[in-house]
Amino acid sequence: MKYLHIMMLGVEVYMALSRKQIIDIKEKPSLNRLIIGNSNATYIGKSDELAYGLLSVRPERSVWVRYTSDEGIDEVVEKYTVVLGELEVEYEDRTFVLQEGDTIDASKYPELLSFYSQAGTDILLEKTVSIYESEFRETEIVQRDAAAIEKVDGYTFHHCSRIKDYSIELWKKLDQPIERSRMLIWGAYFHDIGKLAVPLEILNKKDKLTPIEWELMKAHTTKGAEMIRNHELTWLRDSAFIVEEHHERYDGKGYPHGLKGEEISLEAAIVSVVDSFDAMTTDRVYRKALSIDEAIQEIVKGRGTQFHPDVVDVFLNLLHDQQFKWR
Repeated sequence: MKYLHIMMLGVEVYMALSRKQIIDIKEKPSLNRLIIGNSNATYIGKSDELAYGLLSVRPERSVWVRYTSDEGIDEVVEKYTVVLGELEVEYEDRTFVLQEGDTIDASKYPELLSFYSQAGTDILLEKTVSIYESEFRETEIVQRDAAAIEKVDGYTFHHCSRIKDYSIELWKKLDQPIERSRMLIWGAYFHDIGKLAVPLEILNKKDKLTPIEWELMKAHTTKGAEMIRNHELTWLRDSAFIVEEHHERYDGKGYPHGLKGEEISLEAAIVSVVDSFDAMTTDRVYRKALSIDEAIQEIVKGRGTQFHPDVVDVFLNLLHDQQFKWR
């Protein structure tokens, strides 16, 4: 049982976290909480130096952890303790399982950690208070924007969440720097935010788009990039290039700028592959989903023309490692 000395709602208390108390925390209406894709986060309280939260990972879902800022903060605390259920942890090429009561100190790992929950897992998070409170406030703002997307187009909302998940897995497999991972995560998540500016009758049209409608649809890349470049979160603005480039093609025949080859950022090249695969394997108003095998063949056909060949190769390996399940 884990004992915490925290400030909850302005009252200093000692708390022993039992199963019943974990349930109470999840249901307590006065606590701030976030719904963030594959998990819920509840801010429990804080001591002088640490903040405490409850991270509830949904069944058959993954989350990625590790403080990634390059702001030079010394001795960041970031610990995760499983309090209900079990957790599969993947780091580089190793996988291990945490049981109830087990703790992992993410600050000791130089790269991102993947947490996967088979049946749902509740995790106690201990983090440097200034970092956790800043991240919590910023995620509230991001959640607001995500809710706006869901309200306009539910497909786009769920699609964006999946693109974020698989983009970060590819980033890891390509051994890219952790410092740029947050930019990729949110650039991937908001890659279609420009569709908020596209009329719903065009987004949901069953028939072929007219030339004018197609131009309006394509403009979601530049409009989305403009939205992100003017966002109130300054760090999010840096991901606008991903939004703008995700429909560029490796052979230079994409849009909006006709970039080709290495002119296209790796981040956007990753989103391009994952975005196309998810779109092909999802039912849309204008067509039924392709099978996984059919979609793979389309990705292979586009290797070196529509898609960056290295990204395609790593993506296919990722699907193979997951036994061709798209979760």
